[in-house]
Amino acid sequence: MTDPKNYAVFLYPQAIEALGDPIKPYLRDMPGGAHIVCSEIDASGALFEMTLVGKGPKGEGLELEIMVPTSMVKLVMSMHGEHEIGFV
Repeated sequence: MTDPKNYAVFLYPQAIEALGDPIKPYLRDMPGGAHIVCSEIDASGALFEMTLVGKGPKGEGLELEIMVPTSMVKLVMSMHGEHEIGFV
């Protein structure tokens, strides 16, 4: 069985500043830079769509979709699993 594919989406610093507090809970701050880990992405329109999968307070599965202008996205990296980004 293979690890599920995830994506690390890096936003420009100005985008993070412009989005403010609402985006902060979804950012992971790592040595490679702050990024959002998502299970699906769609970059085909004017908005860059990110689907995040998680668990609610009672353990129920939750799905959240975040949409930002494509101009805010700096880099997208494909990952396997939810491992740290970088070298060990």
